[in-house]
Amino acid sequence: MTAGKEPVYFKDPDKLVDHIIATVGKEITFGTQLGLGKPNNIMNALFRRAKEDPSIKLRIITALSLEPPVWSSDLERRMLEPIRERLWKGYVELEYAAAARTKTLPPNVEISEFFYKAGAFMNNDHMQQNYISTNYTHAARDVVNNGMNVAGALLGRKEIDGKVMFSMGCNGDTAMDAIDLMRERQEKDGKPTLVLGEINTKLPFMYGDAVGEPSLCDAVLDNAEIETRLFNVPREAVSTVDYMIGVNASTLLKDDGTLQVGIGSLGDAVAYALIARHKNNADYRGVVERSGLLDSSKELIEEWGGLDVFDKGLYGSTEMFVDGFLQLYKNDIMKRRCYDNIHIQRLVHDGVVKDGVVTPNALVALIKNESIHRRMQKKDFDLLLEFGILKDGLKYEDGSIIDGDKRYSADFHDTDNLKAVAANCMGTKLKKGYWIHAGFYVGPQDFYDTVNAMSEEERMQINMTSVLNVNQLYANNKYIGEDLKVLHRKNGRFINAGLMVTLSGAVVSDMLESGKVVSGVGGQYNFVSMAQALADGRGALMIRSTRGEGKDVVSNVVFNYGHTTVPRHLRDIIITEYGLADIRGKRDKDIATLLINVADSRFQENLLAQAKKAGKVPASYMIPEQFRNNTPEKLEKILAPAREKGLFPAFPFGTDFMPDEIALGKALRTFKAKAEESKFGVMKDIASSWFSPAPANAQKYLERMKLEKPANGKEKFMQKVVINALKMTGAI
Repeated sequence: MTAGKEPVYFKDPDKLVDHIIATVGKEITFGTQLGLGKPNNIMNALFRRAKEDPSIKLRIITALSLEPPVWSSDLERRMLEPIRERLWKGYVELEYAAAARTKTLPPNVEISEFFYKAGAFMNNDHMQQNYISTNYTHAARDVVNNGMNVAGALLGRKEIDGKVMFSMGCNGDTAMDAIDLMRERQEKDGKPTLVLGEINTKLPFMYGDAVGEPSLCDAVLDNAEIETRLFNVPREAVSTVDYMIGVNASTLLKDDGTLQVGIGSLGDAVAYALIARHKNNADYRGVVERSGLLDSSKELIEEWGGLDVFDKGLYGSTEMFVDGFLQLYKNDIMKRRCYDNIHIQRLVHDGVVKDGVVTPNALVALIKNESIHRRMQKKDFDLLLEFGILKDGLKYEDGSIIDGDKRYSADFHDTDNLKAVAANCMGTKLKKGYWIHAGFYVGPQDFYDTVNAMSEEERMQINMTSVLNVNQLYANNKYIGEDLKVLHRKNGRFINAGLMVTLSGAVVSDMLESGKVVSGVGGQYNFVSMAQALADGRGALMIRSTRGEGKDVVSNVVFNYGHTTVPRHLRDIIITEYGLADIRGKRDKDIATLLINVADSRFQENLLAQAKKAGKVPASYMIPEQFRNNTPEKLEKILAPAREKGLFPAFPFGTDFMPDEIALGKALRTFKAKAEESKFGVMKDIASSWFSPAPANAQKYLERMKLEKPANGKEKFMQKVVINALKMTGAI
């Protein structure tokens, strides 16, 4: 597209598909962002056209194709259908995603993703075979190298200073960079390409690097009548295990530091623990003390973290702007501000500017540091005005600063001139500070509502940008340089989740040793390596010590495993519900024993025996007594006093689910686990209750499931399943 040229606008997605085919032909490789940022209506129209016309060869390259929940049984339908109607009504579902899930893709359509919803495609040959493994910072490059000739994005639109602007703010992560690379490829090989946008008026308009002119796009779908509801990701319940991992992680954060954390119950647990540390410090410290963490990890916490409230606050540098960050912001923790200018950031870093308050010292420091010329030029003046060093309303003209009818020389070789400007022209507070740089967002409905309700000034403190900006330190021409990134990421703590950790310190997060892809690498490797590169940075990977229920429970701390996501040489800190294992730079025997110390005690002896057999731990070594009581029961006792005061609830930030739905969900999950453990046992319980009337206190649950008056034997069986499930969890 020619710079400054307006895009072609469409209301009918089918006519836009005609435009795609007329421009690039019938071999279409459609690249689009992960998660929320997909242009659903455009993609659906294109997918339908490909189904109708086998001569079209369509390849879709993306990640995290979001779908509302589906059911595989009548009982699941009764549970999920009302929730689906309430939470996702109005969401335009991705037709290609449903076809991929149900294995009904036409032969001329291929789906390649680089990150899956965890476990979604374990038994799907097409998705397993066409998966692309890539670091998040390489995703744009790899999508373009796979032949992307059409790029599509969901866009916000707003008039700014009388000019219409677009924002890729829900997914600035890869789109901008992929478009640039695709344009470069087009110039090189001459093959036509298209950049498509789909306007969504419900999408919060986010600022920062994701804002651009409409000329970014070649064609735009603009039709409010068919736009999709934003995909709602309900908050998960936070378990005791999750909370203890969150508490352990929270002790690693320094005041005046930097946080990166992801979505889900573990991310919520970290956010809640940080809020408890800030708002309920005595109770928070009580949990930490009862956990024994101050005995096992005192030096680590004192050197790298802390337990105090956040006076200066935190700043977020994260690929994902999750709801947890918004909760931290609401609770006055995300109050450290960073600036996208090295000279201004140095003033803050060096303490010349404190709490954003501007004094003449800031102007003097900028001159001494040669950040601005002593004989101030227009570009120096613009910088000072932009960031609030000088007050609003001033003008620069012929080497002078104009303040209404007053004129001050900008030649600071003359100290009297400097004193006059310092006395009369200074601003009061720094401007254009950000409390977070992030690549993309997705969350529950009230996340979108909260962001939409922010004032423009508030929203401008959030910079939605590229993953090249937040996930790596390397300098680049388009975004900020490496030196500035280092200053931003002061006391950086990059906290992510993994599936398993080996006794050598390697972490498994994305794939099984069978080769089955569970999810994806995403930005995990990027943040792990960045933590190693920063002198004051640490990376922490959260691992639940076990998975499974009852007799099927297994350890996630393993001796060895046939796949690695994070290699052992990048080992840093491992967090389980039982503590912190600081394994950076340690000897192999130390790594093994530290990890055994934070494993579930049911598996410790076997792990130790394996390590001894392999000669990795001395034969005389014994597990210290203080780590021999790593049990779920211990965790419940640690949290109990705080829970009696209303702290550490199942849904710390609220939920879209009704109380009865929460109880039913827990009961049915418990029943399923019991049935997998002993099918005979649960069938015996159902049979023994077959002729008994439904308990009175079960009626509201049965009504919710429409099983209060079973019409046939199948419905009666389901009724008894529900009743027995509720009894198992003590709901009735």
